[in-house]
Amino acid sequence: MEKVATRDAYGKALVKLGEDYPDIVVIDADLSKSTKTSDFAKSFPERFINAGIAEQNMMGMAAGLAACGKKVFASTFAIFATGRAFEQIRNSIAYSKLNVTIAATHAGITVGEDGGSHQSVEDIALMRAIPNMKVLAPCDGASVHKAMELICADSGPFYLRLGRPATPVIYEADADFQIGRGIVLRAGRDATIIACGIMVDHALQAARVLESQDIIAGVVDMHTLKPIDEDLLVSCAKETGALLTVEEHSVIGGLGSAVCETVCAKCPAPVLRMGIPDVFGQSGKPEALLDYYGLTVDHIVSNIHKLLKLKRK
Repeated sequence: MEKVATRDAYGKALVKLGEDYPDIVVIDADLSKSTKTSDFAKSFPERFINAGIAEQNMMGMAAGLAACGKKVFASTFAIFATGRAFEQIRNSIAYSKLNVTIAATHAGITVGEDGGSHQSVEDIALMRAIPNMKVLAPCDGASVHKAMELICADSGPFYLRLGRPATPVIYEADADFQIGRGIVLRAGRDATIIACGIMVDHALQAARVLESQDIIAGVVDMHTLKPIDEDLLVSCAKETGALLTVEEHSVIGGLGSAVCETVCAKCPAPVLRMGIPDVFGQSGKPEALLDYYGLTVDHIVSNIHKLLKLKRK
């Protein structure tokens, strides 16, 4: 299966969209080779700005350019974008509903050996809490391209969460991708696995294992975490009666929290959340870290069995 890092897809999509949208400006905080904005810089040097290691200033620049009519993509690692520059994102970008997309790469624990100081496991929670902010976590290269096309055609601030490692390509180029609408990849009968980002592929693998055990688990790619697809969540809760959320993010404030908020209010059903517990990350190989924090295919299968026991009570 072909594998593409979502950050690589982001870099290529920027170049394509730069040709179609002459008002796109890209700003990076001295990490353009890692965030892949260097592709855009080579193609459109007059529309690329290296703000240096000054993330707060970068967001202020992005806000100013957007206020002058530009559509801005501001890129750096997720830990720096959401941590160092939170106030500027909140007050300068989101408060004014400006057309700035914070494209944050190297999110989650699969940053690997860089360790806990660079592993952003709270970024979705921070961005979800900001009014006017839309939050997306696409799972593969094809959905990154689709998301960015829709972002360019839309307005207002976006947080686009991207990863470091290459991940399997799940979608065809013509997939029906809509902001705010989750995608049902497998219909369910006994339970539904709701995932985002790199965990979508893990969820699909787990569903195949479960099918061999006569357990039919649906799989939903909840690529948009805000606004979340409440209608789809209610439908899944009614149809399968049990939901498992899987994310490479803290269990506090991310996908699991968003699902629980919706289901509790609109259609109560058992929900189990898989993610990073209330701890920091640590240095290690990405696959070893996923195993350590319980985010492998085997862990998903095991948690579905636990969930079905809850469902029967």
